[in-house]
Amino acid sequence: MDLLLETDRLLLRPLGFEDVDAMFTMDNNPNVHNYLWQTPTQTKDETRGIIKMVQKQYLDNNIGRFATILKETGEFIGWTGIKYVDNHIENGNSNFFDYGYRLDEKFWNKGYATEASIFWLDYGFKNLKIEVMNAYTHSENGASNHILQKVGMEFMENYLDKDSVIWKWWQMENMNNRV
Repeated sequence: MDLLLETDRLLLRPLGFEDVDAMFTMDNNPNVHNYLWQTPTQTKDETRGIIKMVQKQYLDNNIGRFATILKETGEFIGWTGIKYVDNHIENGNSNFFDYGYRLDEKFWNKGYATEASIFWLDYGFKNLKIEVMNAYTHSENGASNHILQKVGMEFMENYLDKDSVIWKWWQMENMNNRV
């Protein structure tokens, strides 16, 4: 996939192996995984495997999570984007579009997640013609829950995962296709 997108402060491009070091640093941080199943990445080989999986999603679904780069410095700040979930069931759902993001801790609380979220929701609805966008967050992740609400996603319900952890299910409908 050869696609470069941008917002005011961010460049969004497909993940590549040039991102291994920065992505490993982000995903190895236990604070980043506080609301993500408590499973920080342990090796760079594991990170390479994740990137290969995302690259396969580009081929299979023509979309996936994108490297998110700070324009001003060229730094990898994390990943953001849309993926098509067809490899597991989440809250009783499969075969759905999911918006998500993960940022390196040093880039938290700077508005980047909100900026990327606004962009990706607009892109998904206008360019990809997605009818319904979903997202799910740990119930105690106040920052992410606030961002999803702020960008217009609607909280639908709480649900329990297989480990009895409470998650929040979010949804937004494409209003561009309404008559």
